[in-house]
Amino acid sequence: MAATRELAQPERFFADRYGLTQSRLEGLLGVAAGRVDYADIFIEHQISEDFLLEDGVVKKASRTLSQGAGVRAQAGVRTGYAYTDDLALEHLELAARQAQAIAEHPSGSAVVAVPGRGRPHDLYRLTEPPVDAALARKVDLLRRIDTLARGSDPRVRQVIATLWSEEQVTLIATSEGWQVGDVRPLTRLNVTVVVDESGRREIGGYGGGGRVGFDFFLDAERWARFTREAVRQAILKLAAVNAPAGTMTVVLGPGWPGILLHEAVGHGLEGDFNRKEVSAFTGRLGQRVASELVTVVDDGTIPNRRGSLNVDDEGTPTGRTVLIERGILRGYMQDRLNARLLGMPLTGNGRRESFQHPPMPRMTNTFMLAGEDDPEEIIRSVSRGLYAVAFGGGQVDITNGKFVFSASEAYLVEDGRVTAPVKGATLIGSGPDVLTRVSRVGHDLAFDEGIGTCGKDGQSVPVGVGLPTIRIDGITVGGTEV
Repeated sequence: MAATRELAQPERFFADRYGLTQSRLEGLLGVAAGRVDYADIFIEHQISEDFLLEDGVVKKASRTLSQGAGVRAQAGVRTGYAYTDDLALEHLELAARQAQAIAEHPSGSAVVAVPGRGRPHDLYRLTEPPVDAALARKVDLLRRIDTLARGSDPRVRQVIATLWSEEQVTLIATSEGWQVGDVRPLTRLNVTVVVDESGRREIGGYGGGGRVGFDFFLDAERWARFTREAVRQAILKLAAVNAPAGTMTVVLGPGWPGILLHEAVGHGLEGDFNRKEVSAFTGRLGQRVASELVTVVDDGTIPNRRGSLNVDDEGTPTGRTVLIERGILRGYMQDRLNARLLGMPLTGNGRRESFQHPPMPRMTNTFMLAGEDDPEEIIRSVSRGLYAVAFGGGQVDITNGKFVFSASEAYLVEDGRVTAPVKGATLIGSGPDVLTRVSRVGHDLAFDEGIGTCGKDGQSVPVGVGLPTIRIDGITVGGTEV
């Protein structure tokens, strides 16, 4: 697929296909800059594919092209943003003038030099981008998943397998005088299974992916593990008892339970909420906000992870930011606007869903560092409590960190042993308060399989989470059994 191969060099691709040469970008930035403090152009070309197989039948097969550019101008706290899905020069010039007009009344224009600069990382180099893999191979994989799931247990009634892939090519040029491009693959495989026993129906689901190629799912039959796990989770729910209610000790398993950390704590550490002084962590830098066992990091440089980026959507190199170090609040995640207004360094967390949206501070891969405890010993230390290893939906109030999360897989802990699976368990609490109640941290840090999508102000971006096994004392569990 020659067109896709061109995308390996974003600067050349946009110049050859759309005439967006360096000199034209310089002119556009001159139009946008005027009397504003800062201006930039974000150009995007994205191919995405979506396949869905249900009960052995392909019910969705789509391939979509999306392209356009967003122009941003900033003056003080004011941001002007305009976008167009037409990359013709006249439309880009109009967007540049609109962005400047919103940010500040224009008085003229200037030419801004924007020489290229190399990407600081190479986190997702692939021999075959996921959208290039042959259609027949993708459909065959979905059919093999269907066959395996149905053969795994006679109680399986319905199987849904989805495969989603994209390749996003970006080019960012700024009034500070540089431009940088990136080519970002992203792919995800999901398996959903419905089981039925004596009229009781339950659903199980599992999946994963990242900035990886299609062959990632074939490696040591990763797809088969996803499938068996979806079946296992569905059947487990058939035997689940009602969840207990009350204040108790909760042990979170490693990996995906880190989503609680993302929602209950991570958002409160984003720069915009702290600049506007609406976060529970506002003004608390240098203060103790968690147990000394807790160190929380956001790292966008882990190769092939779903939340990783070579540069963020403002062109800033991604990095590793220590947010909480042994319980002390050390920093926030920043985009350009909030870093400038707060007088803090950039952290590579300026992200956006697409060219239609301005960037804002967003997490990449957010996780808690491992401790020294044996995970099995953490379980043995609990006389009565809950062991939660997977979560579904949740809600959080950024201003005070209060959250409600539903556990999709959880078990009772009785006399130091994991016993019956439970259904309907919810965790209720406050993010900052929960961090002070962490009493044990395991040595088994694990990351999620690559399924996280973060929503904020109407924009969705892929993210990653991670967590070792941790013990939290005295958290409220919502259930139906007292």
